[in-house]
Amino acid sequence: MTPAATPDPHGEGVLQQINELTGRSVSWLTLLMVVVTFIVVVLRYSFDLGWIWLQESVTYMHAAVFMLGISYTLKHQGHVRVDIFYRKFSRRGQAIVDLFGTLFLLIPVALFILWSSWDYVFQSWGVLEGSREAGGLPLVFLLKTLMLLLPLLLLLQAVVMVLQSLPVVRRHDG
Repeated sequence: MTPAATPDPHGEGVLQQINELTGRSVSWLTLLMVVVTFIVVVLRYSFDLGWIWLQESVTYMHAAVFMLGISYTLKHQGHVRVDIFYRKFSRRGQAIVDLFGTLFLLIPVALFILWSSWDYVFQSWGVLEGSREAGGLPLVFLLKTLMLLLPLLLLLQAVVMVLQSLPVVRRHDG
């Protein structure tokens, strides 16, 4: 059976696709950031032109790449890991570390970020907060919404990681 045809009794495939699609989508913002930054520099130094909204758009894209791409990076094990012991563990040992790390570190931190950001974001939505700079983007409330999307996407990936680790931990063949 091919991996695509493998049964998915826990629905992890759907959850993984959310982070996969989100990560692949926001990755295009890195290219757009380079292009916009180039335009900002050329306009500023060649034509003595500049717009605050254009400069702020780079900040918005940068925030989106990091805050929406973090769970995609976690999905692909792209975060820095100090694995002095981890790499020497059996597959089951690694699954135990992943399971406990997810349950006792990732999930609590994601829940804390969600809880502590909630009022901050909704206050911003309450006034439809915009840039403090004249000519800036009137979308600060959307930018702050990323502070809620980050932990939600991390929690989705945490569920996937738990669902992937549990069967390996339950096996006794190593």
